[in-house]
Amino acid sequence: MTSSGVSTAAAISPDSGEHWAAEGAWRVADGVWRIPLPLPMDGLKAVNVYVIETEEGITLVDGGWAIPVARELLERCLRDIGFGFTDLRRFLVTHVHRDHFTLATVLGHEFGAEVSLGIEEKPAIDLLHDAAHLTESPFVAVLRTAGALEVADQWVRMDGEHELPDAAIWAPPDVWLQGDQSIAVGTRTLDAVHTPGHTPGHYVFAEQDAGLLFAGDHVLPTITPSIGFTVPPDDLPLGRFLASLRRVTELPDLTLLPAHGPVAPSSHARAHELLAFHEARLSASLAAVAEGGSTADEVARRIGWTRHERDYAELDVFSQGMAAMETKAHLELLVVRGQATARDGDGGIVFAPVVG
Repeated sequence: MTSSGVSTAAAISPDSGEHWAAEGAWRVADGVWRIPLPLPMDGLKAVNVYVIETEEGITLVDGGWAIPVARELLERCLRDIGFGFTDLRRFLVTHVHRDHFTLATVLGHEFGAEVSLGIEEKPAIDLLHDAAHLTESPFVAVLRTAGALEVADQWVRMDGEHELPDAAIWAPPDVWLQGDQSIAVGTRTLDAVHTPGHTPGHYVFAEQDAGLLFAGDHVLPTITPSIGFTVPPDDLPLGRFLASLRRVTELPDLTLLPAHGPVAPSSHARAHELLAFHEARLSASLAAVAEGGSTADEVARRIGWTRHERDYAELDVFSQGMAAMETKAHLELLVVRGQATARDGDGGIVFAPVVG
């Protein structure tokens, strides 16, 4: 869901002067480079991997998706700035999603580079390694509780067309990050800050001396990170996400280095925009419940999606599922705030406004 006046598809990044996903190694600061890697068949187009130079070699923030085209481009771009895979010393992975973690773990284990990931991502890694015992995608159960029964059935059919996860690209990290901590990267110090919400174990890395925030998917400049799209399901993901955004505003105002989209000048400005967006979304969701929406799916059908405020029926089935799960996250937070109630129903969890 976009919440910025700038379209991701048209966004120019100041470091390159080109579209943010343009191929290349783009210098964002002294000793720091941004390399966009491709995401085939993904509307986001690319994921930004950040290279930090040190006297001992290079540290990468995120690694990309473990597919040949991404690996080949990363190798070529590193060569252009004087490095190779043998110079890899560490991966600081912001979260467990495949476009951030899988190439990091493959290259890390192949070339002896240390891979770090938040400890709260371990249940997801464990679930992927136990996928052979699953009778269906765990997202399907979430969709059913959201009342998106038709979408859930279509996800079951889509899931049947895919192979089981490749355990080799989901190997556990070498280091599990726990709590906030400072990490030495050569002569630099990066503050690893736990920012759950998009995923339970998401981290951002702040280099305060250089004025940089490696933000992963927590703070994106032109779109809002998905909320509620995690398995096993996280407890109150939107509440955790909003609290994590407020944590970003407690740090100094830093240059935003996002995983998707262009480099942006102010982490504070974007965090405040995202906070305001979700408050407006909460109000719209509550109004939709009052108008007769009862399940998350029914509420999702009453509010607009994407920056163009598209109708739910216009979305593809995958996006409809994402919309239903995100709406469920908003409604659950309204319940915690005492503005709505929830009860189990035959077609999913039923929400109602608190009257009086």
